[in-house]
Formats: sequence, C-alpha cells, structure tokens
Amino acid sequence: MSTPTRVWISENARQRLQSELGELRALLDRDALDDDAVDSGKADENLIAIQRARQSRIQQIHDLLVNAVVGEDPPDDGIAEPGMVLTVRYDDTGDTETFLLGVRGTEHGDVEIYSLQSPLGEAILGARPGQQRTYRTPAGTTVAVTLLAAVPYGLHQHP
Repeated sequence: MSTPTRVWISENARQRLQSELGELRALLDRDALDDDAVDSGKADENLIAIQRARQSRIQQIHDLLVNAVVGEDPPDDGIAEPGMVLTVRYDDTGDTETFLLGVRGTEHGDVEIYSLQSPLGEAILGARPGQQRTYRTPAGTTVAVTLLAAVPYGLHQHP
C-alpha cells in the first residue's frame, strides 16, 4: 500500500475548493436521479453523464483536500519545490517565465501553475538558482531552462 502524496495549496485555493465542493454537492442533491429510472433505462443519459462528472470532481476535490498541506510555505532556501514561485529562463530564447510549482485545479488566479507531473515541473524540481535543467515537450522537442529564482508563495510579490 502506497502513502498518498502530500500536495501544497494556498489557503485561498483551499477556500475556493471547499466552496466548489459545496456547490457540487448541492447540485447533486438538487438533481438527484431516481434509482428506479436509472435501472430501467428511463433516466436522461445527459443528466446521468453530468451527475457522474460532478461525482468525479467531488472525489477529486475531496482527495486533494485530504492530502493538502495548506498555506505552509516551504523554507525560503531557493530550492524549486511545491509551494514555490519559480522564475525560469528558456535558454534558447532568453525569455523568462514565472509560475507556481503546485497542483492544477487549485487555480491561484495571479500566477500560472505547473504541476510536478508536467515535463517542466518534473525537470525543475530540486533545482537551485543558476542550475540548468532540460525536459522533453509532448511534441518531442528538448527544452533547456535555467532556474533564476525560487521564492515561497507567501513571500511572492503578487501583481
């Protein structure tokens, strides 16, 4: 049996997820399907699909919240890890990008999110400022990036 992966989310993201969870549960209750209609094939297939999608999202949010480390910033040590706002330079173009290394689906509004499962997130994890990492895009291109800065989300200057 594997241990669930702890994930970092901000307090605002937790509140948004809790609110979404409440709304989805209310919709499920409001649009509850009659089990007899489902069993007999008389239920609207679109409504069944919508209810299943809602149940799936409810489970996804529940699992995320159960495994969440909420608002606890990682140490301000410059190492790329979940909960850090990272600035990277794409070495081929010189362009820079700033993003939060976190969990998709917790939208933080003010900053783009890359997950640990994304090619860039996976490659940059554990890097220190000045370190170059490479990753392969889904199209098969190899991209080189250099970590310029890693700042805990709570210390990040929000625009």
